[in-house]
Amino acid sequence: MTREPRPKRYPPPEFPARRPAMFAKTPPAIFPSILGLLGLVIALRIALARLGLDQGPADLLAGIAVGLWLFAAVAYLAKIGRRSGVVVEDLRVLPGRSGLAALTMGGMAAAALIAPFVPETAWALMVMALLGHLALAVQLVRLMLSLPPPGREVNPTWHLSFVGFIVAAPAALATGWGWLAVALFWTTLPVALVIWGLSALQFLRQVPPAPLRPLLAIHVAPAALLATVAALLGMPVLAGVFVVLGAGLAAVLAVAARWVAASGPSPLWGAFTFPLAALATAMLVVGGPWNVAGLVLAAVGLAVIPAIAWWVLKRWPGGKLAAVTNAAEA
Repeated sequence: MTREPRPKRYPPPEFPARRPAMFAKTPPAIFPSILGLLGLVIALRIALARLGLDQGPADLLAGIAVGLWLFAAVAYLAKIGRRSGVVVEDLRVLPGRSGLAALTMGGMAAAALIAPFVPETAWALMVMALLGHLALAVQLVRLMLSLPPPGREVNPTWHLSFVGFIVAAPAALATGWGWLAVALFWTTLPVALVIWGLSALQFLRQVPPAPLRPLLAIHVAPAALLATVAALLGMPVLAGVFVVLGAGLAAVLAVAARWVAASGPSPLWGAFTFPLAALATAMLVVGGPWNVAGLVLAAVGLAVIPAIAWWVLKRWPGGKLAAVTNAAEA
């Protein structure tokens, strides 16, 4: 007579339930909104200067935004310190991929904000952010080469990973590294053009599902950033071309706003924040007939960007944001 196999033993439930270690589930999805706040402060600085107003309020907001980015960056570095493999795991999902790129781009934007006060610190932060962004881009390429074809399809987050270096150009100019700003502009320009082209072809073949449509707003950011840097480098024709492109893309998205936001509020709405701030900055830097539009967008951003950032960031404590964005746990 054969004996029935003994049923598998399961460990008893933990009581009280196990709590993850501090920062072990820090979700990369916090960083796009924080990048939007940093970009908003940059736009407000320029807007106040155009209006001839005191920049004290913008400097105060800069301290708050940079402090928030620094806290979030330390939280994610603590997560990496517990288990370095979480970086690759976070890169496997779009919220993690865009969030990690926004983390290092935020360092570049923070460097531009603090450059007038502590140029040496700004230079060091810019270099570290660029090296971190490069390491993430290399790791992403390695990961995509190991994925099946569907995992290698182009998507708007490619702009963040492979064109996001351009965010460091204003900080490079502010710290006396003009040659680096020029190199970043001419290196990222063709990459952005290729990604726009591939994305247009893909859109013709397949319409993105509703939950991923907010990511389409990312296409505005490279145009706005290239316009800003071209203007700062004394290339008004290219600056005008890219600000028109950015404004055109933003207008199309605004007309299709109900379609883009059909799935309702989500952490991916962070993708609306930094392109809006970048376009307002580009219009103000290019100036001329774009000044009024830039001031209007800066005012819109002052209302919209903090609201989205609050909606996203308040879901960070307690782990809800990590759960809905599939963030890895250290």
